[in-house]
Amino acid sequence: MVTFKEMDKTCFEMYDQVTQNVEIKSEYRINRVDGGLGGLLLEEVPVTPHVKDLSVYERASEYEKMFDISNWRFYMAFDGETPVGAATVAGTTENNYMLNGRTDACVLWDIRVADGYKHQGIGQKLFDMAKAGAQADGYKQMIIECQNNNVTACHFYKKQGALLGKMDAYAYYTDPETRDEIQFIWYLDL
Repeated sequence: MVTFKEMDKTCFEMYDQVTQNVEIKSEYRINRVDGGLGGLLLEEVPVTPHVKDLSVYERASEYEKMFDISNWRFYMAFDGETPVGAATVAGTTENNYMLNGRTDACVLWDIRVADGYKHQGIGQKLFDMAKAGAQADGYKQMIIECQNNNVTACHFYKKQGALLGKMDAYAYYTDPETRDEIQFIWYLDL
């Protein structure tokens, strides 16, 4: 039986044990109508199936080196003693580029479910806990980042009621590995 708990920073070693692999079978591409002046159309297109390990970009054990995490919340899911899911909500934080100085919003900084535990409601429960914590902290909106090749996450955030508010085709341009990815920013009113 999977159990869920709100944790503190002492959980980071366990948190980082949860895999963050994304199965990619398709991606959203932007079609610019009249160079973008006529609008942007998203089209889901198939790609060569592969797995992307997002844990190389996100390690809870590094959070304190980059940010003051005193306004952050951490949630975990366990199968017995084994960590199988985790989520982080970044509250008001100085120098958090995702917040752009906003104090009325928080960021769903990370959400992950281990391989073998996906599609069992674990991500939904973690998201519900993250949302409830953000509401309890008085935030009015949750900001969520994902990429155009994480179609599963896009569908999940849409299902939660989030709206796609920004697309940046050049957000990762300086990184050769992710240069072709498009940053999607979702907004969920709380």
